[in-house]
Amino acid sequence: MKHSLKPRQLPPLNALRAFDASARHLNFRLAAEELGVTQGAVAQQVRVLEEALNLPLFARGPRGLALTAEGQTYFAAVQRALTIVADATEALNRRSTSLTISTTPSFASKWLIPRLAEFGEMHPEIDVRIIADAALCNFKSDGVDIAVRLGKPPFAKGLVSDLLFPLQVFAVASPQLLKPGYPVRTIADLENYVLLHDSHDLWPEFFNALGRTSDIGTLKGPQFSQSSLAIDAAIAGQGIALTSEHLVERDIAAGRLQRLFDFSLPLSLGYYVVLPQASVRWETSQKLRTWLLAQFNCASKAAPLSR
Repeated sequence: MKHSLKPRQLPPLNALRAFDASARHLNFRLAAEELGVTQGAVAQQVRVLEEALNLPLFARGPRGLALTAEGQTYFAAVQRALTIVADATEALNRRSTSLTISTTPSFASKWLIPRLAEFGEMHPEIDVRIIADAALCNFKSDGVDIAVRLGKPPFAKGLVSDLLFPLQVFAVASPQLLKPGYPVRTIADLENYVLLHDSHDLWPEFFNALGRTSDIGTLKGPQFSQSSLAIDAAIAGQGIALTSEHLVERDIAAGRLQRLFDFSLPLSLGYYVVLPQASVRWETSQKLRTWLLAQFNCASKAAPLSR
């Protein structure tokens, strides 16, 4: 039965693969070994393609195969086409195993990046891309799969969220900063030191929570656009900063910072992991979500989400 191609109709993919392998090896047997089929199956697929094109692609002789002039021209075009398809497939596979997370610069530098190698060891098949930006992401247009943000519910429609940890801040300083004869035991002792400010500007609230109304002179000090910068300045001995435990736990453990007072100011905000319910990489996002929750002992919340 004769096969013919209709307008804009592509040849069968199996026939193209059989032709490509046969043209490279100039041998049906070797082509069959490459494709994992029988020699007869390869020869049949090549005949189907030749009938569909209505011209011979190979000259068959006692010494083996040789491409005809038309076959050589067609072979070059088929190789280009198959390469394009293979490259597109590889790129798509890479995209399906990549994950883009958006978070604040402070959370990225002080918490996420130092621990990301652990996630990589657990899931070496996933390539993680980090976008550190104070601005909220748009999951539809920014290519973001999952986010860790400072805020509070409710979040936008179509998003699911889990609380990683509620935000409480306390005062920290470098041990090298504290002056002999000027201990920091009470809120009044802060008047002897420089206060470091970030974009949250929580010092007035911190003072008020301890029952002291501060004057403007007490609150003077360098201002930083990111909490991580204020923390770095505190580590460098430039003053006292307000921060949350999870952003400085490693610095405290290493002795670069020490906590002042036995008081934390609780806030209405928290760090949440947020992801869109309609995600093309939902299963991959779930792996990062589960890992994040486990880091903060949120095991009860770490069950897979349903859609």
